Amino acid sequence: MNEREENERPYKEIVSMDDLDKRILDLLTVDGRKSYRKISRELGVSVGTVHNRVDKLTKSGIINKFVPIVDHEKLGYNLTAIIGLELQGGTITYLVDKKPFKKNLLAVYDVTGQFDAILIAKFRDTFELNQFIKLLLKEEPVIKTYTQTVLNIIKEELNSSMIVLD
Repeated sequence: MNEREENERPYKEIVSMDDLDKRILDLLTVDGRKSYRKISRELGVSVGTVHNRVDKLTKSGIINKFVPIVDHEKLGYNLTAIIGLELQGGTITYLVDKKPFKKNLLAVYDVTGQFDAILIAKFRDTFELNQFIKLLLKEEPVIKTYTQTVLNIIKEELNSSMIVLD
């Protein structure tokens, strides 16, 4: 990495939204399959306006994709773990796409503080979590793992757009 790349801010350009954009996004957040016609009726604007606004939100990167929100518990993934990693140099960004880790990982964060990275993952049981941790410890930059299991999920909306709707 050259000096210029190291000093560049990795932040994305901030895109502004007006009230109509926020209201459309709010409706799509609740039901991503809601038709433009229904949205236009609820908001009192034309279907073309809704289409153009959604297109603009998509092209600007505010809407990345339309995906289902999966109920992991119904698939047998009842155990949520928050895993702190202590690393010796290097990075763990490659783990995101590595087969033994990909199916369980919901989030990977490069952080400050006690840990170098935080993972949020779902598992069927403690055996599966144990296997995951053992595989993690075989990865070269990983020195230690610190695992907490979640007892009760109070709020979990990893795909939430609530931050922009205030």
